[in-house]
Amino acid sequence: QLQLVESGGGLVQLGGSLKLSCAVPGGTLGDWAIGWFRRAPGKEREGVSSISSDGGVIEYADPVKGRCTIAKDNAKNTAYLQMNSLKPEDTAVYYCAADYSRNCDLRSWRTFALWSQGTHVTVSS
Repeated sequence: QLQLVESGGGLVQLGGSLKLSCAVPGGTLGDWAIGWFRRAPGKEREGVSSISSDGGVIEYADPVKGRCTIAKDNAKNTAYLQMNSLKPEDTAVYYCAADYSRNCDLRSWRTFALWSQGTHVTVSS
């Protein structure tokens, strides 16, 4: 059974950077579009970024535009989310998710079949 293994979370200072990784051991990442989501305590799940299965179509949510970069390496079966200039409002549990489709929609999180366990990102003010 396929699963997503996420890593890279932690505590960073205001303005710092963090890189999250999402591995799909035993899978074929090229068959999956990837979405990154986050959820802060007391708030709803929020889409952060997405990338199509072939990496050709990328989307960023407004709060992170200009500060995040999404990528996927299908040969390594690993997707990434590089986050820079982090702000306290970025503090949340971050999840990667996979949709068995060419494209995905951050507004339709229920369509993602696979989810990581999540990793905490805390930005100190």
